[in-house]
Amino acid sequence: MKFKINKEHFSTGLRQVTNIVSAKPQMAVLGNVLIKAENGRVMLTSTNLDLGIRCAIKADVESEGDITLPAKKLASLIAAMPQQEVTVESSDGQTARIRSGRTDIKRFNGLKAEDFPALPSFVDQHSYELGPQELMNMLRSVSYAQSTDENRYILNSVFFNFAEGKLTLVATDGRRLALIWREMSISQEDEGSIILPAKTVAELSKLLAQGQKVKISFSERQVAFDIEVNEDSAENGLAGSIYLVSKIVEGNYPNYKQVIPKEAEQRIKVERELMLETVQRVALMTNDKNNSVRLKIADNCLEISGQSAEYGEAREPIEVEYSGPEVQIGFNPEFLLSPLRNVSKDEVYFEFKDEMSPGVFKTLDNFLCVVMPLRS
Repeated sequence: MKFKINKEHFSTGLRQVTNIVSAKPQMAVLGNVLIKAENGRVMLTSTNLDLGIRCAIKADVESEGDITLPAKKLASLIAAMPQQEVTVESSDGQTARIRSGRTDIKRFNGLKAEDFPALPSFVDQHSYELGPQELMNMLRSVSYAQSTDENRYILNSVFFNFAEGKLTLVATDGRRLALIWREMSISQEDEGSIILPAKTVAELSKLLAQGQKVKISFSERQVAFDIEVNEDSAENGLAGSIYLVSKIVEGNYPNYKQVIPKEAEQRIKVERELMLETVQRVALMTNDKNNSVRLKIADNCLEISGQSAEYGEAREPIEVEYSGPEVQIGFNPEFLLSPLRNVSKDEVYFEFKDEMSPGVFKTLDNFLCVVMPLRS
């Protein structure tokens, strides 16, 4: 195997695949990236057995072949190369020589490609296409609500539901629930759902920025995202598509619909950015022991306050249209900040009932976030 490649292009490709490589892999080869040179491209593949990523970079391939090399060390070496042109060659498939300018890494130890686990292939039971930017925005709108409690593994995820003519994404940790949907042409026999693990959500969110189209395919146990690279990514050396394949969380996702209040007793419209900044300021006066901000809604005013014995007290009013009864509700400030930070609309609606009932952020079209109150 021998190929010449642009240093920056090589680094771009390695960045796509090295994040999932474990620092302490179960097998030595899982700490490596599989490099396969053929047809004017170098294919890079990594896996941790739960999640795998493959991408292609443009290269001048003089002779085809493959090898696996330590992923993180290779990324550091390539980034440190003195010239833009890098030559990589291997005669035995388990050691590589890497040259650039006067630098000559005469022997870089790897492992043979046949030791590297193949990415799983599966028969698509369901397949859909949509825009990467839209999927990225949808994930951003809900992923903060995933649970981080490893004992509740079914909630360490985002739920994808392809049904009733729409794609719905849901995440919840039991104290808040975020949901967003978009209309989609889905035949009844093509309906289905998956529970996507949090680590896959994080990787997918990064990779989607490189794409112009994404195809989602899944079976009962696995899901694949085939991301066709956009022009900017192509200029950075990426070619064809980035392929991510992941195990899905097995089990049944909770019935999230029963958590969503059926009707709103009261509703106010607020400027998202204004409320976000106000909650951020007021929350600075709280501490770990008293991590709560209070919303007081009365007489065309939303007053947001926070206090602690350690720091003192802050109150700030926001003018709103409201003529109902006075209501005061306490919330974890982060549970208010997360939806306000991650939704793209300039205006949001906040629905509420009383201090014991959840509050709901909504947009006029396709988003809601249910937030449980703190007991006073």
